[in-house]
Amino acid sequence: MRKQNQLQTTTDLYIIIFHSRKPAQKEMTVSIFLLCLAAIVQQSARYTEATEFAARSSISPAQQNEIVGKHNALRRSVTPTARNMLRMEWNPKAAENSKWWGKKCTFRHSPKESRTVNGIQCGENLYMSTAATSWSKVIESWYNESKHFKYGVGATAPKAVIGHYTQVVWYKSYLIGCYAASCPTAIFKHYYVCQYCPAGNVGSLNTPYTSGPPCGDCPSACDKGLCTNPCKHMDQYGNCNDLAKMSGCKDAKIMKYCPASCLCTTEIK
Repeated sequence: MRKQNQLQTTTDLYIIIFHSRKPAQKEMTVSIFLLCLAAIVQQSARYTEATEFAARSSISPAQQNEIVGKHNALRRSVTPTARNMLRMEWNPKAAENSKWWGKKCTFRHSPKESRTVNGIQCGENLYMSTAATSWSKVIESWYNESKHFKYGVGATAPKAVIGHYTQVVWYKSYLIGCYAASCPTAIFKHYYVCQYCPAGNVGSLNTPYTSGPPCGDCPSACDKGLCTNPCKHMDQYGNCNDLAKMSGCKDAKIMKYCPASCLCTTEIK
């Protein structure tokens, strides 16, 4: 355990035991089961949590900009660089879905069927804390899983958790909405939810984007290393590209189930 009064852990199934051994404080032991969540235990001494957190629970335009800006800054900073990384933007529906789930104070992932925007499946990152935390720090905690990740290999240790990081930098996830909920009766009283659309972590986590020169796949639609030309359609099958080439998009079924392959010729998909 780190000497600082903070413990961070993420895992598929984990027991967290936190001991505060500072002489001026009573010893505290907390055990809780988590399912693919991030748990942060922090001390708060310099401000009233209720007041601070109330401001964060309602996502202001400034906080939306902070969330989107932080994600885009981190997406620009990946190593190796990405040739097809989309620029993220705020999505009110994803934020609404995050709020609906966050207010339930249920410390597990939301049902997949509730995580959609215009029929597109969304991914989700969760964070719990005993103290109110800035959105930038929440997002950084997910991104910091990158220290256990190697591009093309995946996790660098058998039990390392990298899924929050790979979702943050998943090339195709360009819509984001978040919410911070107050859970006064829970051990971790502050609950942060972000949903990403389209969902990341589909297939192998080893390559969350295609490496190459920034904007290599979108030279005419680039914003400081991030692509600005997302495909607004979604294929229903993994082999849609092959199906479209073999049967052609004049086939009604191909057009119905493979619209991205048929309609997005230069966009990132």
